[in-house]
Amino acid sequence: MPQLVLKVDVDTYRGTLIGVPRLIELLRRHGAGATFLFSLGPDHTGRAIKRAFRPGFLGKVSRTSVLSHYGFKTLMYGILLPGPDIGRRCVDVLRSAAAAGFETGIHCWDHIRWQDGVRQADRPWTEREMVLAARRYASVFGTAAKVHGAAGWQMNAHALRLTHDLGFTHASDCRGRGPFLPVWGADVVKVPQLPTTLPTLDELIGVGGVDETNVHDCLLSLTSAAPAAGHVYTLHAELEGMKLLPVFEKLLVGWRQQGYSLLTLQEQRAALKPAALPHHEVVWGSVPGRSGELMVQGPELVSDRPR
Repeated sequence: MPQLVLKVDVDTYRGTLIGVPRLIELLRRHGAGATFLFSLGPDHTGRAIKRAFRPGFLGKVSRTSVLSHYGFKTLMYGILLPGPDIGRRCVDVLRSAAAAGFETGIHCWDHIRWQDGVRQADRPWTEREMVLAARRYASVFGTAAKVHGAAGWQMNAHALRLTHDLGFTHASDCRGRGPFLPVWGADVVKVPQLPTTLPTLDELIGVGGVDETNVHDCLLSLTSAAPAAGHVYTLHAELEGMKLLPVFEKLLVGWRQQGYSLLTLQEQRAALKPAALPHHEVVWGSVPGRSGELMVQGPELVSDRPR
């Protein structure tokens, strides 16, 4: 049976408070597994305004109607309003995902700070952000996080190495084609990367005649044939957990009709033998429909690993 992993990125206070419970209810109703990755510190979404000068950003904003998905108040956090501390104010919601049987993990501490700052950051900055998130996760769930999924698919060499040093058993920090061990320079990081393999809704809507009424058909056409390792689909609590919840339900029904098992990242990781995984460089690249560069799975490197 082909496999499709559902990875839920939770970026904001509103997405945590409203989107996560709605997604839990819908996923349970359809018997689907999923991994929830939480932003655990302050919501400073409003500070993303500086991205207006990034090529392609304003086009993406106009296509996906950011205000209607995120709400005016969220867009003021960190500039005109203090950013609410998600991990403190939403403890019950966070724990409810684990109590419902879903895998939980770390997205980041401060989503905007990470997404806009990590590429050029040094080791102390990177370690501080990751340790803050790890400590908050442990205080909420009473155990260490085992999975990391970077905000905005943004990483650096220090962050990749820290996924190992901080004890993560698997990660989904980049876009790509299938599971691999990441290589940066001469270093092989022995934490399997399970990359997002499919486009997100906000990358598809508004392009080539795709809108909210047919975007599910566009995605289902991409999953009509399953790769050997399956797919990883990233959804967002602020999109599929709110205005686009009906679209996501159509996807769940469609994937079931295509024969997929809907799983967590941990379940995909459990089926792998890390020593036999291919080694791939991680590089900066672009993805259609998304502004700026992000981490992507690069070329495979030849190694003497067992097959």
